[in-house]
This record gives sequence, C-alpha cells and structure tokens, in this order.
Amino acid sequence: MWKLFLPFIIAGFIAYLLYPIIEFLDRQQIHKGLAVMIIYILFFGGIAFLFYRVYPIVIQQMNDLIENIPQFVNMYESSINHLYTSTSFLPETFHDKIDEVIIRLENLSDHLVSRLVDGFTHLFDMILIVTVIPVLVFYYIKDYHLLKQFLKRFIPHRLHSRMQQMVEKIDEGLGGYLRGLFFVSLFVTLLTFLAFKFIQVPYALLLAIVIGLTNIIPYFGPIIGAVPAVMIAYTTSPLLALYVIIAIFVVQMIDGNFLSPFIMGKNIRIHPVMIIFALLLGGQLFGIIGMIIAVPLVAILKVVVKHLPYLLPGDN
Repeated sequence: MWKLFLPFIIAGFIAYLLYPIIEFLDRQQIHKGLAVMIIYILFFGGIAFLFYRVYPIVIQQMNDLIENIPQFVNMYESSINHLYTSTSFLPETFHDKIDEVIIRLENLSDHLVSRLVDGFTHLFDMILIVTVIPVLVFYYIKDYHLLKQFLKRFIPHRLHSRMQQMVEKIDEGLGGYLRGLFFVSLFVTLLTFLAFKFIQVPYALLLAIVIGLTNIIPYFGPIIGAVPAVMIAYTTSPLLALYVIIAIFVVQMIDGNFLSPFIMGKNIRIHPVMIIFALLLGGQLFGIIGMIIAVPLVAILKVVVKHLPYLLPGDN
C-alpha cells in the first residue's frame, strides 16, 4: 500500500525544495508560469542528463559487484583462516569467534546478492515512479497556493494564525536544513568520486553515491558509507584501503569545516545528545531509512510540542 503513496510523497518533497526558488524568481518580476517552467526544465533536465550519463555506469558497476561478491568473501575467508592458523596459541574461545565471523561473511554474501537481485526485479516499479513524479511535481508547484488553501479547510478557523506560525517555524529551520543537506550530499558525492577515481578505487561511482547518501545521516553516516568502500578496496590491496580511508577523511574534513557551515549553517538547533538518541531509535525501528528521517522528524516534533498547548481545545 505504501508504494501507492510513495510518488506523491517524493513529488511533494521535491516541490517543497524547489518552490522557494520560484518565489525568488517571482519577486524578480518574472512571471510565475515562466518561473515554474524554467525551474522545472532545469531540475528535471539535469536529472535526465544524470540518468543518461550516470545510470548505465552504476548498473554496470552493480552487475560487476554482484558477480565478484563471492570472490571477495573467499578472499576475506582466506585472510581469516590465515589469522586462525597463525594464532593457534590463543584460547579456543578466540577461534570460536573467528568461526562466527566466517559464517557471518558467508551469510552476508548470500544476503547482499539476493538484495541486489531483488532491486533489479523491482526496476519496473522504479521506472513507473520516475515517470509519474515529474507530472506530480509540476502540478504541486503550479498549484502550491491552492493546495495550501485546500488544506486550510480542515483546520478550525480559530487555529489558522497559530498553525501558520507553527508551519513557518518548521519551514524556517527544516526547509533550510533539507535543502542544504541535498547540496552537501551532492558535493560529497562529487568530491568522493573524484578522489576515488584519482586513487583508482574499483566501483568508484557506485561507492561515491553510497557515501553521499549515507552522509545525510549525522555522526554515523560517514562511517556506514566508508565500510563497503574500505572493504572493497582492501580486496585490491591493503595500501589502497588506507588511501580510501585517507580520502574519505579529507572529504569529511572539507564537509565539516567548509561545506556544511557555509551551505547549511545552523538551521536545526537540536542538542547533539537528542540527535544521537533519535538516530539510534530510528535505526532500531526502521534501519537506514529510520536514521535518515530521524533528525527532520525530531525538528518537526520540537516545534509541534512548543505550539501544542495553544492548539488544544479551550485555548486561543
């Protein structure tokens, strides 16, 4: 059932990100219809170009990775077996742990292959979603104010002012955060790809995209994204794995000291302890997706809780 709503949610999110640009063009005396067409063509034209140039490479790299996963697992098993024989003097419990690692590696290989194959089987669903989303985004942007007026009908008149204040507060912090997150993720993907190409990492584009996407997750994201890159690089050589770690570290330094402060600023003022708790809870409940949406949901919840007393019956 959720697949039915997914295109509407994604289209709404894209429209939410793009609409402030249209408002800016409108303030520059550019007709709104023309502004909508300009942004629409630029955004989806850019997406189409990326799909045309990037998508075939990513698919090819995914195919190669699927074929090579068993080989990678065998290499790690050989390394672990060598460790096993060279540490025969250690207690038996240590060797039991090594056996567990080998079993988990074998299970991980089967799991990864099955998940990647499942991804290909759902390719038709992805194509359908990609086809529908541009149409929905166009109408969302074109009729943005009409949609807002429609939603207002479901809110009691006495709460209009307070609800508007609450929505503006959410948009003030969350909107800037999400838009900044999009651009930071894009820059991190590009910088990582250039670094990986320079040091000749296998599957450079695919791994850079993974790192860019996981970079959305605060604190833990860079580590999650780095693990597959380091593991794959290690199958080529330990030195390459070290270069990958250094490259990711440099990109994260650029992100932490220049990109994020410049692009995002401090749009969401949430205590780091609260962010970590939200990430752990989101990860426990919904995995990676839960960690991605954890911070935006906490930001929304923070504003809602602040305004909730004024929205309860009996308050004005």
